[in-house]
Amino acid sequence: MSNPSGTRTLPTKAIGFAEHGGVDVLRPIGIELPAPGPGQVRIAVRAVGVNPLDHKVRSGALTALFPVTFPAVVGYEVAGVVESVGEGVTEWRTGDEVLGAVHGGGYAEHVLAEAGRLVRKPAALGWAQAAAIPVAAETSWRSLDLLGAESGHTLLVHGAAGGVGTVLLQFARARGIRVIGTASEANHAFLRELGAVPVAYGEGLAERVRAAAPGGVDRVLDAAGTGVLALSVELAGGAERVLTIADWQGAEQHGVRFTGGEATATYDRPALNGALGLFAAGALALPLHRVRPLAEAAEAQAESARGHLRGKIVLMVS
Repeated sequence: MSNPSGTRTLPTKAIGFAEHGGVDVLRPIGIELPAPGPGQVRIAVRAVGVNPLDHKVRSGALTALFPVTFPAVVGYEVAGVVESVGEGVTEWRTGDEVLGAVHGGGYAEHVLAEAGRLVRKPAALGWAQAAAIPVAAETSWRSLDLLGAESGHTLLVHGAAGGVGTVLLQFARARGIRVIGTASEANHAFLRELGAVPVAYGEGLAERVRAAAPGGVDRVLDAAGTGVLALSVELAGGAERVLTIADWQGAEQHGVRFTGGEATATYDRPALNGALGLFAAGALALPLHRVRPLAEAAEAQAESARGHLRGKIVLMVS
């Protein structure tokens, strides 16, 4: 099906920012969204996931890695309904319900997406939970691959109760990987439900990890970005066994690999299909820390920045 609107733009409402700064720079704005180009689809957004990347891009902390053009609209994972398709797209039709990653712009009523980065939303999967999957699933799948984590390994995950950690624990369990996860005491029972061995972060962490893994840890993933890389290298026995998705500056200092989504398209479909396979089998827990309307994007980003979440924050658009 070709795009009926040709090259015309579509006026749409969004939450964006015209300068870097605190959450107060977020404002309702109107944008003109181009018609989908070759290989693209336009989605009527139903829900968008909130990630630490959102507030870091807004604040300007990641300008070197994620430069933006103002006015800018963040939001990198959505669930919604296909409204129109661009040239060469045969997989999707108007009315299809989908979820997947986007190149920003998700805090809006409509967004453009690459057709190949989407998968079909199961009817039994709610909009909010669907929007919470793409980034966490892709990041988890990519991290396990880059770490070379295999069945029989013991993996230490810092920030295990967050959006990424929650999905990663379930991927790891399905692959036969034993996980030790750092989290606040309030989230320990939750981590046990996901098959992980919880340990409290803070002073004495190394001793607690060694007690939980007398044979040592084979790999470490830092999903928290709280200054744990030096300790992680010590526990893993080498920087090459440690990966961070949250501390790119510390990574350079400690010789640790940082992965920030530079090869996401490679992992999108396998990760999404892996997550939906667990969902179909009744083996995927998708806790939502909080669901808010899009108008509360500032509050959602502030909450995300404070951390200590259990699962994801999601904004409902329509």
